Amino acid sequence: MSQTFPWFILFLPLGAAVLITLFTHERRELSARLSIAAVVVSFWLSVLLFTDPRAADPGLTLSVNWLNVGGLSVDFGLLLDRLSLLMLLVVTAVAGAIHIYSYEYMRSDRSFSAYFAALSFFTFAMLGVVLSDNFLQMFMFWELVGVSSYLLIGFWHDRPAAADAGKKAFLTNRVGDAGFLAGIILLWAMLGSVNFDFLAQKLAEDPRRLGAFSTVAGLLIFCGAMAKSAQVPLHVWLPDAMEGPTPVSALIHAATMVAAGVFMLCRVFFLFGATPQWPAGLTWLDGISALEVIAWIGGITALMAAVIAIQQNDIKRILAYSTLSQLGYMVMAVGLGGRTSAMYHLTTHAFFKSLLFLGAGAVIYRLHHEQDIWRMGALRHKMPLTFGTFLLATLALCGVPPLSGYFSKDALLGRAYEQNVPLFLLGLFTAALTTFYMFRLIFVAFLGRPRSPHIEEVREVPGVMVLPMLFLAVPAALLGFWAVNHYLAEQFSSIPPEPVPPWYEQVFAPFQHLPLVAFLGLGAIACGFFAAWGIYGKASKDPLPEKLGGLARAMRNRFYFDELYARIIAVTQELLADFADWFDRWILAGVGVRGAHGTTEFFARLLRLVQTGNLRTYAILFGAGVVILLYALLTR
Repeated sequence: MSQTFPWFILFLPLGAAVLITLFTHERRELSARLSIAAVVVSFWLSVLLFTDPRAADPGLTLSVNWLNVGGLSVDFGLLLDRLSLLMLLVVTAVAGAIHIYSYEYMRSDRSFSAYFAALSFFTFAMLGVVLSDNFLQMFMFWELVGVSSYLLIGFWHDRPAAADAGKKAFLTNRVGDAGFLAGIILLWAMLGSVNFDFLAQKLAEDPRRLGAFSTVAGLLIFCGAMAKSAQVPLHVWLPDAMEGPTPVSALIHAATMVAAGVFMLCRVFFLFGATPQWPAGLTWLDGISALEVIAWIGGITALMAAVIAIQQNDIKRILAYSTLSQLGYMVMAVGLGGRTSAMYHLTTHAFFKSLLFLGAGAVIYRLHHEQDIWRMGALRHKMPLTFGTFLLATLALCGVPPLSGYFSKDALLGRAYEQNVPLFLLGLFTAALTTFYMFRLIFVAFLGRPRSPHIEEVREVPGVMVLPMLFLAVPAALLGFWAVNHYLAEQFSSIPPEPVPPWYEQVFAPFQHLPLVAFLGLGAIACGFFAAWGIYGKASKDPLPEKLGGLARAMRNRFYFDELYARIIAVTQELLADFADWFDRWILAGVGVRGAHGTTEFFARLLRLVQTGNLRTYAILFGAGVVILLYALLTR
């Protein structure tokens, strides 16, 4: 089972994508069912593999030799350990729910088959990232994730905003991937391999093996995660990715694309255990390690995204900035050495955030693609199942006990409290903001009075859309009791974890471990909730713009990052392009091409003047030449 199932899990979605593209494209229903069947079978195989102790203890690598060029030998390998098995389960579970949900949500779309082909291909690419056992293979699948996300984000490419969002996501990720590729090349050049196990072994034997480039190598690899997981300053693509269909937003924002960066950092964490050192020209940075940089970038991203979310009115953009904020939490935890807490929160976040997006999609579906929360209201009674699951996911996101987010967020804050108090305080404030903007959404969109005439016609979405939400609601509520942190601790720590306590004791475990952190976390939730209730409980419009003035405008305009980047591009790339145009037009084409042509033509015309065809002219010129020659000889 452990030898064959991983290959089926990986290639079944690819097979569905190929079959749909080549053979069933014209048969909409068959295409959708092929795609759904492939990911559902992959999910059940992942469940069976997850429950097989031989698959992860110890880790298992299945590989075939793929490439031998000079000193570079690369296998196509599948790495099975607790980290990859958990991610397989998360990716296939969330992707399966989204595939089924899409069956109804995208039913009327004219490119129905193409959508499911792209969805299957995306799932294949993400599973490839999860299972890769070396950097080169991971980078290939990493780029396939980028290509497929471009196709999905820009799926409605006839809309300029969607086409631009797809290009923006693709290009922004290429910036980070350039650093990622440079880091892979640097590691291969210095250590002679791109295989994870080999690199980990070499660095364990000698942490100084990377020499002066140890910190640089770690930060270059982090560049890839910074783009995929949308960390400042490469975060700008993620909110615009909302231009794609809502199920795509759920897939990208939950367990797949954006989680790839955090997963990759946990997979290659051995790089950050190398002795920190900078090249000779950067010795003034010797006191700064790669992990410190990663932790602060994550913390800043978490806070900034939460602040921006407060003034967003598009329901999907609020959730997008929430995703940015939660990813910042995870990256911060990795930077603080908390791989277990980062992956724990990644796992819980995958389920409650995908549930939030599917709930938002249900609202948008029934409101004829209306996304402004101030044109909603009173949806609680019209869509009770959607509201119930959305509220459950919101409480999990805020960290309300005993839901899954309560356990994972407490683990993150506890790690920050033990390692870096300023980052802990930043994370605590972000937790309060998270509760504030999410209950702002709840009060405005689902409670209060109707703010649109369409509200009276609204009814619950069909069962094929409700069932995936109910399925995701189970882990969103109960995942904290399933000992995910203990499962991961056995992967990341050489110290055996403590026995899993009974479920009724797990609820109080955070208060027994770090009671101050647990109480402050609950206090942050209470502050955020009562602030949202006081400001938005009965609001007919947003009062914050009047109270905050320019700050609210800056938050609504996302702190002008897009405008800043447009200005930077205008004075760098466009200025360089203008100079290149001038140089090409006047130097190369003008002086070079036309100059050479003009000079040749000028001398040709001069020579033509002496070719008159007149015998007396030739005789005079011949005589003048003889005189000149005689003069030169006689005067030597």
